[in-house]
Amino acid sequence: MTNTALELFCTRIVDAGRLTQDDVRELAREILPDGIMGREEADLLLALDRAVADIHEGFAAFVTAEVVNFAVYGERPTGIITREMSAWLSASIAGRKGPTALGSRIAMEIVREAETSDETLIAFALKAKSALAKGSAANTAECRTGGLSCAA
Repeated sequence: MTNTALELFCTRIVDAGRLTQDDVRELAREILPDGIMGREEADLLLALDRAVADIHEGFAAFVTAEVVNFAVYGERPTGIITREMSAWLSASIAGRKGPTALGSRIAMEIVREAETSDETLIAFALKAKSALAKGSAANTAECRTGGLSCAA
């Protein structure tokens, strides 16, 4: 199901080149008041994180909480990250160039919150965290250029 309001919001933010605190409030209160309802909405938010450099820090907290809630509690079986869910999460979080800091944070939080997680997502989260923790340009480049494998 397509969330037209979310698509329009994302288009507006990309065009503006920044996401403000007011935008985060609008997203939480008006566009996604009941949270993320489908994978497409999560994909849009993760893509927005990659597309806009100037993002208010409240966006990361909001998106992390919403994606974790959706993946762990909104999908069945509740609390279990299946192989299929792991494949989708890894691909969506990584995008084409590897995970952002937000993507790495989301992967780690899902692994922490879920009762059980597919080993592919666990490995992906650990590699993403390690690459970002090292903080060097080479490691960040490796992370963004496919040095992290996606679940397939």
